[in-house]
Amino acid sequence: MNPLAVRVRIIALGLALAALGATIAGILWNFQRQTHEVRAKLANIDAESGQLASQFKDRFREITNARLQYAVSHDPADWTQFLGATQALCQWTNQQTQRLKTPDERVILGQIKAALVAYRHTIGQIPGEPNAPPGNSLAAYTRVRSESHHLFDLGESLANAHYRLRNQLIAETRLRLNSLRWSVLGLLGLLFLFGLALAAVAYRDMIAPLRVKLIESQTLVERQEKLASLGMLAAGVAHEIRNPLTAINAALFIQQKRFPAGSPERADSELVQREITRLEKIVNDFLRFARPADPVMTRTDAASLLGEVQQFFASAAEKSGIQLVLDTQPAQIETDAGQIRQVLINLVQNAFDSLEGGGTITLRDRRDRKVLGGTERDVVILEVSDTGRGMSPDVVKRLFDPFFTTKDTGTGLGLSIAARIVEKHRGALQYQTQVNRGTTFGVVLPEVRP
Repeated sequence: MNPLAVRVRIIALGLALAALGATIAGILWNFQRQTHEVRAKLANIDAESGQLASQFKDRFREITNARLQYAVSHDPADWTQFLGATQALCQWTNQQTQRLKTPDERVILGQIKAALVAYRHTIGQIPGEPNAPPGNSLAAYTRVRSESHHLFDLGESLANAHYRLRNQLIAETRLRLNSLRWSVLGLLGLLFLFGLALAAVAYRDMIAPLRVKLIESQTLVERQEKLASLGMLAAGVAHEIRNPLTAINAALFIQQKRFPAGSPERADSELVQREITRLEKIVNDFLRFARPADPVMTRTDAASLLGEVQQFFASAAEKSGIQLVLDTQPAQIETDAGQIRQVLINLVQNAFDSLEGGGTITLRDRRDRKVLGGTERDVVILEVSDTGRGMSPDVVKRLFDPFFTTKDTGTGLGLSIAARIVEKHRGALQYQTQVNRGTTFGVVLPEVRP
């Protein structure tokens, strides 16, 4: 993946995490604010409604005491004190209406006002009180006692209304806090998922590629060391074999002239000739592997190069029932055309070998951006795809090992030589394979702009 796209993705996830964290912080701040508001409301209710009921009871108790004091002493001063306390309580009830928090409290306060008026009127009806009409004292005292109890009951009702308000507020607060709690838990879950997503993206797009590159680098170093050792051995062996083969081939050529065509001796000599030719090919492969020639770079059209390879295999493909498809677009590369052609021919030949009973081989070129030599740049990829049997994991592990082959014939040097040629072109040889689905090899080379 493009490193810029990776950075953009990680930055976007980071910003999403930051926004989510800010949202959680906002919810927590709102939680604190609502908690303070609830505490303030509870304190206000306790300070106002609760004290209101208590104050009413105290004031009414003061009126009752004043009335009892007058009943004992019949002192006009005590009666005046009773009237003053009664008037003060009436005024006090009128002042408390705006302080009450609920309609129930206001209704009860209205009932208290009406009961106070009735109580004051009943007191005035008791015989022996100032300005009282004559009548039954026991009946009047009974009414006074009943109305006193009623006023005390209203005071209790006012206190109960306060506690109902308090309990209602607590219940509403619990609902809000539960809602906030679940919101915070949900957002924390999202934060956790975003964190996992960020970690997964960072691992997949940054850490995992580094691990793959490290493994590839280690594999490349091991392969290069193996190639160097085998190359030195191959060069020495090839030189030692080539001279005797040349002498044997020359002697055999002279002897063949002495054997008539169709004779057993002529057939034997031709068999020896074929084996000598096979040995010479192996020796030449050894030498190309040991001392690959430096490429002579020229600007080449990728489509033309793939077209030449298609023409080279057209006849063989037709005979084998294989469909050879060319899918190209104009693209310029700087290569040694002969060497890259050799690489492509080797890859197409391997594709032929992997197809059994027909199939399709596709030659294509496409543009892309890849990292070559530690630098991301525009590249052209020359691909050879087949619909063959693919490669097993065991084969893939040893794919570029020298002398490793799955064929009955061959030296096992084809892919090793191809990889070295591509490396000398400052490119890379990549592949994708799937068992029973096919294989795609790609020669990645720097693109040359017009």
